[in-house]
Amino acid sequence: MILESVSVKTQAFADLYAPHGQDVVARVLDLHRRHGGISRLVKIRTAHKDFLGIDLSDDALAHLANDYARRVVNHVIACPWVPGAQDFLERHRGKTALFVVSGTPEKELRYIVEQRGMTRYFNGVYGSPMLKDRIINDVMAENGLHKNRAVMIGDAMTDYDAARKTGLRFIGRVAPGDRNPFPKGTEVVADLSNVGI
Repeated sequence: MILESVSVKTQAFADLYAPHGQDVVARVLDLHRRHGGISRLVKIRTAHKDFLGIDLSDDALAHLANDYARRVVNHVIACPWVPGAQDFLERHRGKTALFVVSGTPEKELRYIVEQRGMTRYFNGVYGSPMLKDRIINDVMAENGLHKNRAVMIGDAMTDYDAARKTGLRFIGRVAPGDRNPFPKGTEVVADLSNVGI
C-alpha cells in the first residue's frame, strides 16, 4: 500500500509455480489476486492442495515460502513509492500515530521497512502470522486509540474486512487501471496524494 509492490509479488508467484505449467500458474495468480493481503503461507498451501493435489508438510511449506521471499524482498525494497505515499508519511510524521499492518511475515516486513529508511514514520510495524483484525485490536488497546478516530488505508479485501471487524473507517486504494475489489460505496482513492484523515 505504501510501495508499488503488487506486480513484484504477482511475478514471484508466477515464477514459483512455472515448473508446473501455465494452467497452474494462471490458477495460482487468480488465487493470489482474489486473496490479496493473505499470508503467502496460506496461498502456497492452498495452491498446492487445490491445483497440484499435494498436502505440503510444514517443512516443505517453509522451503517454498523461503524461495518466494528470496524472489521478492530485494525487489520490494527497490520498488517505487505509491504516488503521494512519502509526502503523506512526511506530513503525518510525529503528528499522527501510524502503523503498518500487513500479511507479509513480520520479520521480513520489518527488514523491508528498515532497508527503505521508513522506520522513522511508524509507531509500529506488524505482519503475519497474526491476523490483521487481531493486530488492529491489540494496537488500539496498547496505544489507547479509539476506533472513531482511526482509519485503515489498504489495497486488499483483507484490509477492508479487518477494518469492518474492528469498526474502523476504511479507505481503499485502487491503482489506475486495476479492478476495484471493494464493495459498492467503499471510499476509494487512486493514490495517497489527497487522502484526508
